[in-house]
Amino acid sequence: MAHFFRLILLVFITNISHAITTNQTQFFSVMKDSLSGNYPFDWGASKVEKPVCDFTGITCDDKGDIIKLDFSGWSSLSGNFPIDFCTYLPSLRVLNLGNTKLKFPINSITNCSKLEELIMNQMHQSGTLPDFSSLKSLRIVDLSYNSFTGDFPMSVFNLTDLEILNFNENSGFNLWELPKSFERLKNLKSMVLSTCMLHGQIPPSISNITTLIDLELSGNFLTGQIPKELGLLKNLQQLELYYNYHLVGNVPEELGNLTELIDLDISVNKLTGTIPSSVCKLPKLQVLQLYNNSLTGQIPDEIETSTTLRMLSLYDNFLSGHIPKKLGQFSGMVLVDLSENKLSGPLPEHVCEGGKLLYFLVLDNFLSGFIPESYANCVFLLRFRVSNNRLQGSVPKGLLSLPHVSIIDLSSNNLTGPIPEINGNSRNLSELFLQRNKISGEITPTISRAYSLVKIDFSYNFLYGPIPSEIGNLRKLNLLMLQGNKLNSCIPGSLSSLYSLNLLDLSNNLLTGNIPESLSVLLPNSINFSHNLLSGPIPPKLIKGGLVESFAGNPGLCVVIPVSANSSDQKNFPLCSHGYKSKKMNTIWVAGVSVILIFVGAALFLKKRCSKDAAAVDHEDTLSSSFFSYDVKSFHMISFDQREIVESLVDKNIMGHGGSGTVYKIELKSGDAVAVKRLWSRSSKDSSPEDALFVDKALKAEVETLGSIRHKNIGWIHLDWPTRHRIALGIAQDYHPKVADFGIAKVLQARSGKDSTTTVIAGTYGYLAPEYAYSPRATTKCDVYSFGVILMELLTGRKPIESEFGENRNIVFWVSNKVEGKEGARPSEVFDPKLSCSFKDDMVKVLRIAIRCSYKAPASRPTMKEVVQLLIQAEPKTSDSCKLSTKEVKKPFEL
Repeated sequence: MAHFFRLILLVFITNISHAITTNQTQFFSVMKDSLSGNYPFDWGASKVEKPVCDFTGITCDDKGDIIKLDFSGWSSLSGNFPIDFCTYLPSLRVLNLGNTKLKFPINSITNCSKLEELIMNQMHQSGTLPDFSSLKSLRIVDLSYNSFTGDFPMSVFNLTDLEILNFNENSGFNLWELPKSFERLKNLKSMVLSTCMLHGQIPPSISNITTLIDLELSGNFLTGQIPKELGLLKNLQQLELYYNYHLVGNVPEELGNLTELIDLDISVNKLTGTIPSSVCKLPKLQVLQLYNNSLTGQIPDEIETSTTLRMLSLYDNFLSGHIPKKLGQFSGMVLVDLSENKLSGPLPEHVCEGGKLLYFLVLDNFLSGFIPESYANCVFLLRFRVSNNRLQGSVPKGLLSLPHVSIIDLSSNNLTGPIPEINGNSRNLSELFLQRNKISGEITPTISRAYSLVKIDFSYNFLYGPIPSEIGNLRKLNLLMLQGNKLNSCIPGSLSSLYSLNLLDLSNNLLTGNIPESLSVLLPNSINFSHNLLSGPIPPKLIKGGLVESFAGNPGLCVVIPVSANSSDQKNFPLCSHGYKSKKMNTIWVAGVSVILIFVGAALFLKKRCSKDAAAVDHEDTLSSSFFSYDVKSFHMISFDQREIVESLVDKNIMGHGGSGTVYKIELKSGDAVAVKRLWSRSSKDSSPEDALFVDKALKAEVETLGSIRHKNIGWIHLDWPTRHRIALGIAQDYHPKVADFGIAKVLQARSGKDSTTTVIAGTYGYLAPEYAYSPRATTKCDVYSFGVILMELLTGRKPIESEFGENRNIVFWVSNKVEGKEGARPSEVFDPKLSCSFKDDMVKVLRIAIRCSYKAPASRPTMKEVVQLLIQAEPKTSDSCKLSTKEVKKPFEL
């Protein structure tokens, strides 16, 4: 009988094992039916030829039961993950689907009673979450970077085995508060609840989770004071409470008891009081970030003895006193940002003694004394900004020649002496600001060795002598500001080689001679030659470009043709004398004869060549066809012959110039008119592969941008508000990260060569987010800011930078002042008068979006996904009223 029962039991167990195996096989069959894309190679057989336990991504226990599915990173697969998957896999303990595109049935998870690890980060899942109470074995929950909505699953705080709880970047939840008690979480090591709609106060009882190593509650709406009880978390290594905006009170002295702490960040809140010296003495602290608060007092001297500190960011507070003089002497500092405080005294001499310093930012303080010579040895430095202080003395030799530095900003100080020589090491220098000092001497021709320069501002100094012709070799230059000096030579014609130039200001100098005709090819967004000693004719193209005011204060200037019949500027620009006209006509005559001779010679040569070999004609046609091949992306149905286009690329059809070529308006035989851009030729024997790559990328960016965006300036028709709304929505839906500047063909130049350590921002001034002054890298929130500027352009019909906005002001400043700046300001003042006020309600909605996108604090800006939804909700619907009130738009707005 006993033997009989053992036989029955054996058969029963065998049947169970067979059933489990069958279920597991069925699971993969269902998987392949419900998913699409590239499966792992060993899943491809029509019949299972080996055990499922040997499949890629599968782990089984000793009994052959699947206990782990790890499909993380399988971005090639998409579709629906099988519903009730735990019915097929009852022993499943680990499920890792992170970084996949699978649509996961989140409610089915409650059937996985043995599940220990649930990892679904960066899956962009949506919907509401279930009650997790049945999953009593869960140790790891990582649902970060998703889009869940509804109520936060408070049941997770009852899971006694939980070790890791990560809901980072889930901003779709309803507002919720932390529980008052954490008595069940005795094993929790990491709690990351950043940007997931937390509000209310931090409960002191959180200190009962003494196992915590990582506590991150940043990017939420927490209020009240930071509980001093956090100082009881003796194992804590990382504490991040930044971007809550409303945490108040002091930084608790008790945080100095966290002897294991490595990273402390409580930035962007409303903290007051002083920085505790106890915190600065923490033995393992590497990162201390308290920026954008209201802290007062001095930086504790104890911080200078730290041997571990790497990042110190205290900018935008009210700190006073001296910077600890030995800061960085005993630790390898990587970042020091003390900007926008009230600090005084000298710069710390040993700050880069550790040899690792990348960022040194102390702008907008009251610092005095000399720039230490030792700073010329900071060989890894990327950004050096000490502007708006009271520094004196000369610029250290070698500072401008550091091999990796991208930005050097010494502006608005009392610096004297000459501009140092630049050697060939400064290959990454992109922005050099020396304006508003007392620097004298000549501009060194060696500046051309910094061939990556994008912005130069030497304005309002005591510079004299010539403008070096070598500046024309800086082909990436976007901004050149030399106004307010004593420069006393002719304007070099080599400046016409600066095809990327947007801003050129040579005003208020002692420049003499003629304005080179060759500069007509530039026509940057802003040009200013006023108040010099220039003479001779103003190039007609510059006058036609609407730049009349840019030549005021030069009594010797004249015009070849009248500016305008009724122009008030006529008396300031008299007609040039006969001598100038004759000289010009002679020049034109000589040039014309030369061109004719060249054409005649070329024709004779071609005729002789053709008579020798008639087949050459066919080859010429083939070559021409190849050369003039094109991919047409039109906004209107047009028909043209390519030779008709080429033959019309003459001066009389020029309508403007851009950073990468001349634009022609061409009337076709069909009666249609088209705009054609003829690209500059930038090839030369000295051009590097890097430059060629840059040109290729710039051209590709320009063509793709023009081909995909129906910009308001493409075509000749007036765009109504519904059309502009479609433009905005189209750009937002097709948005690409890291594009923080919409200047055509100058969007973003990222040098990725092996000798490069940073990113160069080269683009149209006015689109860049304010944090570029501080942030070491571009972010998607920078992109959102730039998109906000685009929205403001569409709403206002204005450019990002206009003289009406004021010096160093952009459209964001102008819009904010109009909306909420002065008493009686009305939103209607910002809208393009060409737009019908019947869409005013919809335009107000988009104005709100634009304002949110351009908030000063990056975390306050919405994501592009949110922007798309908001723009969809703002789809134009006509209204009866054309009245606008300030209340319709007014929201908290930061600059």
